[in-house]
Formats: sequence, C-alpha cells, structure tokens
Amino acid sequence: MKIVLIAIQGGGKSTQGNLLSAKLKVPYLSTGHIFRELAKEHNPLGRYIKETMSAGYLIPDDKTIEIVDEYLARPEYQTGYILDGFPRTLVQAEAFKEPIDIVIYLKVSDEEALHRLMIKNGQEGRPDNTAAAIQKRIESFHRFTEPVLDYYRKKGMLREVDGEKTIEEIHQEIMDSLTK
Repeated sequence: MKIVLIAIQGGGKSTQGNLLSAKLKVPYLSTGHIFRELAKEHNPLGRYIKETMSAGYLIPDDKTIEIVDEYLARPEYQTGYILDGFPRTLVQAEAFKEPIDIVIYLKVSDEEALHRLMIKNGQEGRPDNTAAAIQKRIESFHRFTEPVLDYYRKKGMLREVDGEKTIEEIHQEIMDSLTK
C-alpha cells in the first residue's frame, strides 16, 4: 500500500506514520527526517538545507522532488510506503508520478500544532523549531499545502481524519479509512 500523510507541522504525521508502518509492514519515509539528516552533512547541500529550514522556509520544489524520487527508487519502497511531508506544494503533487493508493489528511488546528511543536522543541531543542520558524511553517502550510488537499480531494483520494483525538483514536480512524 502506498500512502501519503499530510498535516500541518505538529499534526502527528510521524507518530501515525510509524504506527501505520508497523501495522501494514511497509516502510515509513519522512521528508522532514531526510532533510534534517542532510542538514547535518558538511557540504553545500547540507548547509543550504540547514539554512532554509532554520529560517522556516520550504526546500524548493525541484530539489525536494529530486530527493524524494531518489529515495523512492530504492528497492525497499517498491512494494509500498507511508510518505510524510511530500507532496507539500501543488507543483510537487502534479510532478509526483508514483502511484498512490490514498492520501490521509490529519486535520489539526493552528493553535494545537503550535502547542505541540513548542512542547516538542522543549524536549528536542531542534534549531528549526523556534517560535518564528514554527509560525512561518504554519503559514507555509496554509499557503502551499492546502491546495494539495484540494488536488487530492478532486481526485477522490483524500480522507480527512480528526488529528486532535487521542493517538489510538486517530490510528483507528486511519485504519478504518483504508478499508473504505
């Protein structure tokens, strides 16, 4: 099964992605995780990604598409995956040629996302989770990612899930949506 998870930052994509991966026995791939790993590298790409993310901006579409395509070409993703954080823009959605079975949107309010990210930042101390960067990412979600939701809604592939319920309730609602 090939699943795309979409949510505002702090919406629970990684939590639900890991649960789905274990349940469905397909790998979980987070573009956020990929970018954070690349940002640690001491090369021009790593520095560029680190600076872009620290400022709260999205990695440009062409670079993101290139990186995701490179990962999904690997053998472990051929039979299925749970993809988190991509596509994040309409350009990415339209350019994405991989077949997808379902797109799950974890619907979470801005206030709840901000609250979750500030708590997480306190625990992890990530440099890309400053209040300003978080606010910029929330604004980016509304500006760039909401059109992606409409794109998949029109294709009949989008399932909306209340992302403010308990982890277990959200997971069950996702599992139920996979059988519809």
